[in-house]
Order: sequence, then structure tokens, then C-alpha cells
Amino acid sequence: MVKLGFIGAGTVGTALSVKLSKAGYPIVVVSSRSQTSARKLAQVIGGCLPVGSNQDVADAAELVFVTTPDDAIAPVVSQIRWHEGQSVVHCSGADSTDILQPARKTGAYVGVFHPLQTCADAKRAIENIPGSTFALEAEEPLLTTLKDMATALDAYWIELKARDKVIYHASAVIACNYLVTLVKLATDLWQTFDIPRHQAIRALLPLIRGTIHNIDAVGIPQCLTGPIARGDTGTIKKHLNALRKTAPGLLSTYRELGLNTIPIALAKGE
Repeated sequence: MVKLGFIGAGTVGTALSVKLSKAGYPIVVVSSRSQTSARKLAQVIGGCLPVGSNQDVADAAELVFVTTPDDAIAPVVSQIRWHEGQSVVHCSGADSTDILQPARKTGAYVGVFHPLQTCADAKRAIENIPGSTFALEAEEPLLTTLKDMATALDAYWIELKARDKVIYHASAVIACNYLVTLVKLATDLWQTFDIPRHQAIRALLPLIRGTIHNIDAVGIPQCLTGPIARGDTGTIKKHLNALRKTAPGLLSTYRELGLNTIPIALAKGE
């Protein structure tokens, strides 16, 4: 099986290397800005050598994952002497293989292996990988290798073109990051009637989980409930009046979300 190396021992690098190791892939070498992080990861995996330079990773591994912060990928890749026939893969959601051009010029295969998953920390990222989807961008034979890796991780995969990456990543931000924002805004309203945030979150989480379950079980638009789905304009007017008095800063957000919900409600009613 192909020998893997990791440049970057942060959350994504740790989660992927641990899961791939458990799936039978040999992780032979790792480097990181922090030698402590590289040593810790090597100890967790076993049989993995922590090294002091990124070049050492490129010299020892047949397939190198560059799991640095996105802005560091291109500079890191440009400073390494790559070898013809080896593979270089990054895990950025928004960037294409274009930032791996220095490796491609040397005859290396280049690709993208982006986990469509929230990675709050390494432990939770490891737990969340099974069942996730990986966005792949590569040419053969590397593409098949990445597909096999996703399958070995009990995950799904999709192929993307370079031109699709930014919109794909924007979609992920809306679904993940902005969900956090919506929950924050909702719990802010609870504090106007003296319910602290931790209690508001405890109360709202079953509602959120129920909504996600309905999306999964019956799909969009059938999962939509609430006043817009019912055509209850009276309740919407009450909401707008209350927000105007209590939380005027939320009015534009509420209106915009409502306007985008109307087509879903109409589709459900057809």
C-alpha cells in the first residue's frame, strides 16, 4: 500500500492520519511547524517518524498530504523539491490543484481531498469522518487512489472541477458556520426574556435536531414547517412588530430568510 506522509499536524492532519492509519494505510513520516505536535501525532499513529523539515516528508513518502492552513499551502509546496511520480494532495475546501503547480511541474501527481465536515478539534473530527463526504479533484491514477481512501474511511466522495471549488466551499460555510450564527441570534432573543444562553441552547437543540432529521427523512421542501409553510401571515406580522421593538438589528436578517423561505413553502404546497 502507498506510503503516506503529512505536512501539518493540526486538526485536519491529525484526524486524517489517524483514520487512514486505522484503515491500514502506512503513515511513515510527519512534519509540523511545532515539533511537539509532530511528535505527539507520530506517537499516536505508531511506526511514524516525526521529522524536522518538510523536505524530509517529501523524500520519504509516496503520497504527501499538505494539511497546513490554507494560506500556507502554496508557500510550503513551492519550497519543496518534489519527485516525479509521487503524489501531492491538499485538503483545502476553497482552493483547487492550481496552488500545487510547483509540484505538478516536477512531474508529481496533484490532487485535493477535502473533508466536508466540521473540525472543531481532532477528537471530534476523527469521530465525524465516517459518513462524511470528501470533495476530490485529481487526475488518474491519483483520483482512483483518493476514491479508495474515502471508501476506506467509511465516507462518500464527489468529484469537483477547479471552477466549482469556491461555490462548493461557500455552500459549506452557509450550512455549517452560519448555522452557528443563526443559533447565536436565536439564543440572543431568549436573553431578552431572561433565559440564559446555556438554557436556550438546551431548549433549542432538540428542535434543531428534529429539523435536521426531517431534512434527512423527508427532504426539502416537505420538511418545512412553521408560519410561512402554513401561509400564516398574521404570525409573521407579529414577529416583525416584536423584533422592531426588541431586536431591530435582526429585522433585515429575519426578512431575508423569510423571503428565501417562501419559494420552499410554495414548492411544498404544489
